[in-house]
Amino acid sequence: MVGPLLPYGRQTIEDDDIAAVAQALRADFLTTGPLVDAFETAFAEKVGARHAVACANGTAALHLAMLALDVQPGEACIVPAITFLATANCARYVGAEVVFADVDPLTGLMTPDTLAEAISRVGDRKLRAVLPVHLRGDTAQLPALAALAQGAGAVLVEDAPHALGSTMRFGNTSERVGDVRHSAMATFSFHPVKTIATGEGGMVTTNDDGLAQRLKTLRTHGMLRPEGADPWIYEMPEPGFNYRLPDILCALGLSQLAKLDRFAARRKALAARYLEALKPLAPIVRPASRPDWSDPVLHLMVALIDFPAVGKTRRQVVDDLKARGVGTQVHYIPVHTQPYYRERYGALELPGAQTWYETCLSLPLYPGMADEDVDRVVGALREVLGL
Repeated sequence: MVGPLLPYGRQTIEDDDIAAVAQALRADFLTTGPLVDAFETAFAEKVGARHAVACANGTAALHLAMLALDVQPGEACIVPAITFLATANCARYVGAEVVFADVDPLTGLMTPDTLAEAISRVGDRKLRAVLPVHLRGDTAQLPALAALAQGAGAVLVEDAPHALGSTMRFGNTSERVGDVRHSAMATFSFHPVKTIATGEGGMVTTNDDGLAQRLKTLRTHGMLRPEGADPWIYEMPEPGFNYRLPDILCALGLSQLAKLDRFAARRKALAARYLEALKPLAPIVRPASRPDWSDPVLHLMVALIDFPAVGKTRRQVVDDLKARGVGTQVHYIPVHTQPYYRERYGALELPGAQTWYETCLSLPLYPGMADEDVDRVVGALREVLGL
């Protein structure tokens, strides 16, 4: 008998989360109230940053980061080919051109070598920003990437929606994703499948006071209230956007953030169980590789599968797993192959990204899973692949 479908990701909403939102609904402010400041303060403290600026979603966070840096039309931004569309699109929103970097085929991450190769293709354009993605929750090699970016005159912006709670160690120093020791800003998402959820929502962390103020101004139409002016007076030196995060969602965010350590521990335990359970399926099935410096809270449990070796297409495997109650997803289609970018920049050969795409499959991973669910997923995968 097939059990209920296990999706690849799912939010964990509990009674106290619902109570927190209900309390916010009874308060004086539904938006632009005290819970925004409270969520930002708690988030900044949790990741070790000086500032955290809440916004409407993870895409808005990326767009605000480009606006805050004043990235100009015609300048270049380097983005890994394996990521969600928003990482590249945020550069196009401000008129910048995207240069796609290849990735390590076993981790999906931008590397110093692939960044250096992408920098060589920037040409005579001004390189303004490099946006490494902490894919799946594993962290990119930030010190080396930051050094390359700085040497090319660019700013590093971490795209970190997958990596809330992840830590890393470079040398003897333990660091947290979001503490922005090596970058100007880091961006996060609180979409339901992420580590904590607000429905939709995003955050930008920074240690730069000026960037923090620009982010806050730009998320609210670009409006400033001059000091000492009448209370109704506002000025708009430049247009911004309505990218605010309502108090209702910040209430949920605060409640969820208080559970981050528990959610992280559960994800780590499930990931460890997957690693053991998948060992007998090697070399046909291998978990995505983990860099030595990375201690992730995995958002995605990615298996790299040699589909030709078992004589099945990925679509056949996906359908057969679904028939056995196991949901999966593919993260991601290489962005440089999308029609818009292919038409704009032409065909581009990035073999690491292509290999990652041809082999990757995201298996269910979320805190509400039981240990036995991991065994069920791996058992179904073994059966479907005939291993």
